[in-house]
Amino acid sequence: MPDRTGPLAGVRVLDLSRILAGPTATQLLGDLGATVLKVENPATGGDDTRQWGPPYVKDGAEDTDLSAYFMCANRNKLSVAVDIAAPEGQAEIRRLAAMADIVIENFKPGGLAKYGLDYDSLRAVNPRLVYGSISGFGQTGPNRHKPGYDLMAQGFGGIMSLTGEPEGQPMKVGVGIADVMCGMYACVGLLAALRYAEATGEGQQVEVALVDSQIAWTINEAVNTRLTGKAPIRRGNGHPNIVPYGVYATADGHVIVAVGNDSQFKRFCGVLQLGDLAADPRFSTNPARLDHRAALAEHLEPALAGLTTAQVIEGLEAARVPVGPVQTLPEVFASEQVAARGMALDMEADGLTLPLVGNPLQFSRTPVTYRHPPPRFGADSDRLTRDDPFADDDAP
Repeated sequence: MPDRTGPLAGVRVLDLSRILAGPTATQLLGDLGATVLKVENPATGGDDTRQWGPPYVKDGAEDTDLSAYFMCANRNKLSVAVDIAAPEGQAEIRRLAAMADIVIENFKPGGLAKYGLDYDSLRAVNPRLVYGSISGFGQTGPNRHKPGYDLMAQGFGGIMSLTGEPEGQPMKVGVGIADVMCGMYACVGLLAALRYAEATGEGQQVEVALVDSQIAWTINEAVNTRLTGKAPIRRGNGHPNIVPYGVYATADGHVIVAVGNDSQFKRFCGVLQLGDLAADPRFSTNPARLDHRAALAEHLEPALAGLTTAQVIEGLEAARVPVGPVQTLPEVFASEQVAARGMALDMEADGLTLPLVGNPLQFSRTPVTYRHPPPRFGADSDRLTRDDPFADDDAP
């Protein structure tokens, strides 16, 4: 039978982070069973993203402090209001850190030292503590004190130079991907450090920067650049190393085609009744197609534009050529695939339905659990009166 407590059951996380990168990491830890205390500032009404709306969940006709942005990264957490600028608040954080396995923060480098809540101060009360620090540019380097916003990280880290139409302006990714991926890297690092701490009794600081993580996930384009010394150009939806691979107009919309090898290209041409192209030396191999990208497009684009999206998808799927639709998000969440995978998640809180997005991890033995909906600000502050505020009354 599956274990419903989660693989991280018993792990205690003290979350001093806000906005998106840190909360992404701690939500993932919470989904995996960890108990997460989210510390929020009573002077500001909590995490900044509570006010990043509309849309908000409504209680009757009134907006709540549950914005869609806040909810996307804050389920499976308990909200406690603590003013870390006050001495009594600092003492409370040190008490909680002494019980925690992981602390995560995303203040400016050195910003918590003045409160006595930096890594060196907290490891003095808990030598096995894993202390995660997220910042825009990292704890070192000439840019360490610059603010860390997702858009700035995308600009500095190079992804915007790769994104957009060839003649258009540099373009950010449509969501805060630098924040999200930084949170993912942070989560991996925290779990690795936790394993070491459990084996040795020694904690450590895990430090990750938005810009560093954004540079890391430029992946093949980064190595292309380092190998050639040349800056990649923007190709819109095209691929730097594979042709044809992109979005094409059809008679009634758009379709994605991803031809990954030469045998697929032959079958692709057959479906479009362009079989002669597969024998043309300009197009018969992927390196040749890269050299003659524009000439190939002159043949493919009108052929695809003469078919409906459904015709293209049906024909290429039958020929075992990777193909797919370009769906809107309403279409995504209406699909049978999303329903089958549990990616549309509804949670109930105080008579309100909170529409969320599920966790993509699937475990055969220790499945993800959804124990706590995104909390109202300070909803769990009464826990601070307990000897053990991490004790999870609602654990399965």
